[in-house]
Amino acid sequence: MLRILQFLYSLRSFLLFVLLEVVAVWMIVSNNSPQGAAFFNSSTALTGSVLKTQSDVVDFFTLAEANKELTEQNAALLEKLTRINPPVDSVTFELDSAFEASFKFKSARVISQTLRFAQNHITINKGEKDGIKPGMGIFNQDGVVGRVKTVSKNYSVGISLLNTGLLISSKIKSNDVFGSVNWDGKNPDEAKLLYVPRHVKASVGDTIITSGFNSIFPSGIQIGTIKEINPGKEQNYLDILIALSADFSRINYVYLVENTQIGELDSLYQQAEIRNEY
Repeated sequence: MLRILQFLYSLRSFLLFVLLEVVAVWMIVSNNSPQGAAFFNSSTALTGSVLKTQSDVVDFFTLAEANKELTEQNAALLEKLTRINPPVDSVTFELDSAFEASFKFKSARVISQTLRFAQNHITINKGEKDGIKPGMGIFNQDGVVGRVKTVSKNYSVGISLLNTGLLISSKIKSNDVFGSVNWDGKNPDEAKLLYVPRHVKASVGDTIITSGFNSIFPSGIQIGTIKEINPGKEQNYLDILIALSADFSRINYVYLVENTQIGELDSLYQQAEIRNEY
């Protein structure tokens, strides 16, 4: 203790100088408005910068959990919307009670996917124990992503829309003309809209959505927009190139949609020997 006191005593001149400087600054700030404003503005800016940095760090570590909660909430809202706004017959306006319970939604996180193959796949972090089943549709906030193929207890693997073997039943939103979207194995940002008759009037920029004429996706989920229209090599159909809505290089969280009547529909299609597009 004596040594500490001796050390402080040896610095008495310096400490006195610092004290006087602090008092001088305080008197200037207190008695002069311009200098006072500048001082407090500077201190506020510094404090704000520190707090923002702290907030950014906290946000970084909480963002993943926040996104997870948000996608789960959105999945619940999607399910409610399909019940509140079922398709309405323009003549009878009768509610379709079967449709009200047809679709259920879940959320999941993408843990891996491929982009460089002709038949690409996507893996998500939910499986059988979470209610995920083969055949469920996969989409995100931008558009259609694919379809669940196989399921384990904790994980699921889906066929990506970037898979040459997958057809998505679709339609042009502006005129309700039906077709099928299929990836040609080339650009991961583009796909083909097939089987649109040559007499159909379509325009660049038209939106392509799911048709609802299948057992996987409800009607109205965006797939892409028309980018290019050509006469086509086949005599009866247009050659239509679309820009995909979903950016497959940045997919993190997805929604999964289940048609609760898929078993009955698939059985019916098999009996009728009808190929069901997704």
